[in-house]
Amino acid sequence: MTVGKACTRSVVTAHPGETVQSVAQRMAQDDVGTLIVVEAYTPVGIITDRDLVLRVMAKELRPQETLVSVAMTRDPVCVTEHMALEEAIALMRGYHVRRLVVVNEHKELVGVLSLDDLLLRLSEAQRAIAGFMRAARSRRE
Repeated sequence: MTVGKACTRSVVTAHPGETVQSVAQRMAQDDVGTLIVVEAYTPVGIITDRDLVLRVMAKELRPQETLVSVAMTRDPVCVTEHMALEEAIALMRGYHVRRLVVVNEHKELVGVLSLDDLLLRLSEAQRAIAGFMRAARSRRE
C-alpha cells in the first residue's frame, strides 16, 4: 500500500504570518492538534498543540502577537504520495516523528500520514487476516 492511499487528505493549514491565537482557535474549531504551515500550497512547517504549549505558553509569549513562524517546526519531513508505507514507517522511526507531510510531484500538500492512520490500516489488515483464517478453518471442518 502507498502513503497516498493511507493518509488523511483533509488537512487543516496555517500560514507563517498568522498569530498562534488564530491557529489555536482553528485547532479547537476543527478538533485537530496539528496544522500544516504552507506558503503557496508548499509545506514549510508544522505546528502542534504541544508546540503552542512549549514554545508560546511556557515562554509566556503573547498568543495574539506571536506568529506561527516563531512556534512552528520548520522543514517538516515530507514524503510523496507514491511512497510505500514501509518506507514511510522507516522515516517516522528514523526522524522520531509521529506525522509525515504528504506531497505530490510538485511538492504541494496533499495530506498527512499519522501514526493513527497506520494503526487504522493495521487493524483493517488484522481483521482481513482473521476473516481469511476463519474461512480457511470452516473449509477444513
